[in-house]
This record gives sequence, structure tokens and C-alpha cells, in this order.
Amino acid sequence: MYQDHEFMQAALLQAKKSLSEGGIPIGSVLVINNQIVARGHNQRVQKNSAILHAEMDCLENAGRLTAAQYQKSTLYSTLSPCAMCSGTSLLYCIPRIVVGENVTFQGPEEYLKSQGIEVRVLNDSQCIDLMTQFIEQQPKLWNEDIGV
Repeated sequence: MYQDHEFMQAALLQAKKSLSEGGIPIGSVLVINNQIVARGHNQRVQKNSAILHAEMDCLENAGRLTAAQYQKSTLYSTLSPCAMCSGTSLLYCIPRIVVGENVTFQGPEEYLKSQGIEVRVLNDSQCIDLMTQFIEQQPKLWNEDIGV
């Protein structure tokens, strides 16, 4: 049985860490066999990076994994993954993505599903509230993060 809410709380802690560092509050964890193997948070601001979304940071922190390990993993993200992060999940054949919320932003979830990835959206109120407040307070930074 998946412990989706527990792992989403770990991703939410990463989102709050990013916010406390002056970054965008999105967090992610990678889970294999019900164990967190990597954590990450959006670090575009902190590291002046074009690509360090939470999911990308998390996968980078996982290091080199085998194809078999990726194929047993679940990627948790507090926000619906964008096209870049979704594409990376497809590249490494991550079979399951759990999304904290897709109210404030929705990535290509239907495309992921069409490619055989299980996508579960929790619409967690904490994730929604965190992003809603951030977008209201930092609209310019948010638009930069999503390429608007």
C-alpha cells in the first residue's frame, strides 16, 4: 500500500525549505520500496538556475540510479510537474507520480497518463494554500518560473 499522504508531507517540508531560502515553494521526494531515496526543492532563485525545479533537484540528488530502480519508483511533487519535469520522468520510466495539487498550475498530466504513467492528484489543501499565497505575493517570480 502506498503511503502517499506521508510522502507528500516530506515533499511539503522541502517546499517550505525553498520558501524559507527565498525560493519558490515547490518540493519533491523520490520513493523506492516505500523509502525516500532523494529529496529536492525548487532552487532556481537560490542557485540562479534555469532548470532546478523541485523534481529536477530531487532527481539530481538521487544520483545515478539503475533503470530497474527508476521503474520501481514514485515521484512526489507538491505541484503538478511542468513539461520539463514530466519529460524527465518519462525519460527514466518513472511509473507513478503523485501530485500535491494542480489547482494553481497543471502540467501535462494527461500526456503522462497517455504514456502509461499513473498520475494521482491529492489536491492537498496545504499545498494549494502554500502556492496560492506565494503566487499572490510573488506573481513576477512565479511567472518567471513557469515561463510566462
